Amino acid sequence: MTSTAPPVLLVHGLWLHASSWQPWVERLEREGYAASAAGWPGDSPTVEATRADPRAVAGHGIDDVVEHHRRLVAALPEPPILVGHSFGGLVVQKLLGLGVGAAGVAIDPAPIKGVKPVPLSSLRSSWPVLRNPANRNRAVSLTREQFRYAFGNALSAAESDALHERWTIPSPGRPLFQAATANLSRTSEAAVDTARSPRGPLLVIAGGRDHTVPAVSARATFRLYDRSSALTELRELPDRGHSLTIDHGWPEVADLVVSWLATQGLAPRSTPAEQA
Repeated sequence: MTSTAPPVLLVHGLWLHASSWQPWVERLEREGYAASAAGWPGDSPTVEATRADPRAVAGHGIDDVVEHHRRLVAALPEPPILVGHSFGGLVVQKLLGLGVGAAGVAIDPAPIKGVKPVPLSSLRSSWPVLRNPANRNRAVSLTREQFRYAFGNALSAAESDALHERWTIPSPGRPLFQAATANLSRTSEAAVDTARSPRGPLLVIAGGRDHTVPAVSARATFRLYDRSSALTELRELPDRGHSLTIDHGWPEVADLVVSWLATQGLAPRSTPAEQA
């Protein structure tokens, strides 16, 4: 073996299937990483199969998802770089706070405990779940219209509808209820050890047109790390919505992630044998 291939684990959020990361997997592998994306507990291998069995994903909370990914990390040959979107970004932060992972990237991350701004657009995006307390124990799907508001507002209607058809799945309602009540609970599963030092570096990426996790929420997340001596950075993409990891502009986000990893010394390295 003449080169190292740092592992990267990609973590999806609510309503998107793990296979939505496939273009990222291919891009990262071209860069020399060993990339993979895994579903949440109960997810089936395909979008269609997950849609056909929504009860399998119902009822899982944040800690269930974190523990599921911690087991995946433990099976890898070395600590991976963790990249998560939305609730996947919250999971990445939880794992880093537990000392799991070499580095983390949280893209439009769902708010952790301590994030105080609750923009009206966030409430509207979450309303399909939060409007019914029984959804805590159910799996909920988004309609095309709900998806366009929450994810595809920065896109044409045609592109938003195409992404909805291709990638969306039912997701558990419990994580949204946990995040919504995090600041009212002393033992919230949305709590993250933001003061942990040392830990791997963390990059928070905010979309300036995001309705689900507006940039103000991502900035508030970033500020919670001021007690940690570990590196935490924030980047904002002003014209991007919550669909930024799956829409036509995803390469721009991937470029940012790959570039940032290189600045952290986390790019794939050639061995003397390869250099020769």
